[in-house]
This record gives sequence, C-alpha cells and structure tokens, in this order.
Amino acid sequence: MPDAALPRAALAAALSLPPAALRLASGGAPVYRGGRTLDPRMQFLAWQARRRRPLEAMTAPEARLAAADRLGLVAGVGEPGVSNEALTLATENGPIRARVYRPTVQDPVAPALVFAHLGGVVGDLETSHAFCGMLAAATRAPVLSVEYRLAPEDRFPAGLDDLLAAYRWTLGAAASLGAPAGMAAVGGDSIGGGFAAAICQELRRHGEPQPALQLLVYPILDLAPESPSAATYADAFPLSLAALDWLVGHYLGPEDDPADPRLSPARAGTLAGLAPAVIAAAGFDPTRDAAETYARGLIAAGTPVVYRCYDSLAHGFASFTGAVPAAAAACREIAGLVRIAGQAGRK
Repeated sequence: MPDAALPRAALAAALSLPPAALRLASGGAPVYRGGRTLDPRMQFLAWQARRRRPLEAMTAPEARLAAADRLGLVAGVGEPGVSNEALTLATENGPIRARVYRPTVQDPVAPALVFAHLGGVVGDLETSHAFCGMLAAATRAPVLSVEYRLAPEDRFPAGLDDLLAAYRWTLGAAASLGAPAGMAAVGGDSIGGGFAAAICQELRRHGEPQPALQLLVYPILDLAPESPSAATYADAFPLSLAALDWLVGHYLGPEDDPADPRLSPARAGTLAGLAPAVIAAAGFDPTRDAAETYARGLIAAGTPVVYRCYDSLAHGFASFTGAVPAAAAACREIAGLVRIAGQAGRK
C-alpha cells in the first residue's frame, strides 16, 4: 500500500498556517486530554497519519522504510558549529557503527555523551541527527550516536549490549575525542532512553562506576505500562499502545520476561546508587507516568534529578524538530539542562 504522506514542501506550507487553521484542517477543535492540549502542529501531523498505514500493520523492514520516509519529512537540520564524523567502534561485541558530533569549541572537562536513538525495531543514526547536534552544541562536548542492532533480526539484549559496549569504548577513547578520560554520560530517547536507564542499573549490578549523567528522553521504562497515561493516551500519535505492543512483539524473544529490569527498568527493586539524571517526558504519551514515577523514585533514593514534562508534545518529539517549533524549543531546553546538570556534577 503506498504511503499517503504530503510531500515535504506541501507539508511545510501546511504547517506554516496559523494554529486555528491547522486545527480546522485536523478535526476542527483542539485535542484536549488529561488536562493537556496537543500542539496544533502535532495535531495536524497526527491527523495526516490517519491516512497512512500504521507501523504495526507492517513487517519490520517495511516499517523501517516508512519510518525513515516519514521522519525525514519532519526532521531538523544539522546544528551550526557542530561537525559530525562516521566511526566504527571496535568493541567486545564486534564492530559497531556510530557518529560522533563535536562542537567547534569544546569544553575539555565536559564528558562525552553516548546516545541511543528511538526505535528498537526502526530508527537509525538519522533519527536523532538534529538532537545530537543540539546536545553537542549546548554541552560543548562530543556526542556519540550509536547504531545499535535492531530487532527482530537481533532481539533483546542485542541493542542494549551494543549501547553498553559503545559506552565502555567511549570510556577508553574519551581523551582522543577531547573529553575527560575514563568518563562518559549515557542517554537516549524512547527505547534508547530505556537502554540508558538499564545500563546504569547493569553497571551498578556489576559494581562498576556510574556514568557522569543519564539522559532519559520520553524513555520507555516499562514494556507493559498500566497507568492513567497508558489509558488516556492509548491511541496517541506516534506511539500508541498498539504500536508499543508491536515493538515489544518484535523486540522480545519467546523466553523473555517484560518485567526483567533490563527490559523494564522501572521494575527494578531499588533505584539507589544510580547516576544523576535529566528526564524529559511528553504529555501525549502512554509512557509518561512511568517516566515521572522513575524520576520520583530516583529523587527518593537520593539521586539528583531534573524532570520536565512537555505537556503539548507527543512521544518522539526530538525527531520532529524541523516541523514543530515547540519540539525544537523543548530539545534546546533539554540540551541546556544537560549542560547545567553536568556542571553541577563537577562541582
């Protein structure tokens, strides 16, 4: 079935319309749920998505192509003053492709950040391209975006293992990137944020030092969420519970337990002794409550946490920075919070 997405120029023209016109073109009234009002551009994109075949109706290869095409229409551009370079990391897991983003002027005491894009089944280095540039510019530090293995060809724990291997590689290579040796932060968005949280827990379990910081952006921290947000935003765009079930079905093997903390870090017995965190949630997101609960749990365990919820935005907003100004503004704020949190951790 062909994709019925608007061409990029037509989409850009439509999204330049006033909010009232956008709402008129996408249902006629604001979308208001759970005390939140959806951004008019996100509402228009969600309305347009109704014309397209949902990812959960596709095979994994079809979904990857569709996601790349659709996200390409709304993606932001590269960040001024930030270069990027392809790398192949030689790790204990074998070679891992990555891309390093470096600002023109680097802060020699700011740790490198190892980042995992959203998806787990879909997604690639382009998915987080604009956001990683923003992070590098704001933190004045190298950001290593990791192309981890995708399911179902490589199911759990392949992607998680790849991010952990890339993190350990960065600890050893940080000085060559102009960052402090033996130190790095870890982060990701969506399932990539879940990977980052799980890595902090894995390092704790093995008695290894914690990362300098964990950045969790609308993280998937529970693969079987049962919460008010899961009910209220069950049919949200672009992540619905149906799409999450599709992801879980591809990512887990028949013997895997969704309650395993490596899959659902929110289900860990204790959150004590984990890295300082910046956690950003989206309002229109069935996974929102788990992110807030995780932030509260870290705080209760004595961990410094900065938490923000961007009420008018939806899951995946870091990939929409070229089409939704509120998403771009949120991503720049998150990048600034990472910089401030990193500075606080060095005092």
